[in-house]
Amino acid sequence: MSNQKSDKEKYVELHIGKHNIFFKKTYDIFYTINDVLIGVCFLIGSIFFYFEHLKNIGVTLFVLASILMLIRPTIRLVHHFHMKKVYGEQYEKTRGS
Repeated sequence: MSNQKSDKEKYVELHIGKHNIFFKKTYDIFYTINDVLIGVCFLIGSIFFYFEHLKNIGVTLFVLASILMLIRPTIRLVHHFHMKKVYGEQYEKTRGS
């Protein structure tokens, strides 16, 4: 009987771990792509400030990068809410038994 309970606990743990890694990697990719875009926008915007005729585009890139910086915590929050939604019930069931 205790062996059966142990198998159930391993299954739930492995099942959650597998999906947690899967979801985490997906959100990490979004997070990293966003970070790269922020860096590119700031770098190109900074270079454009050296040329008078490109300053307006440089300012636009700075604004775009600022918006992307606001998206960073949004990605993290969506990830946490998604994980809570997917695993919240399973977590509550395993805590109760």
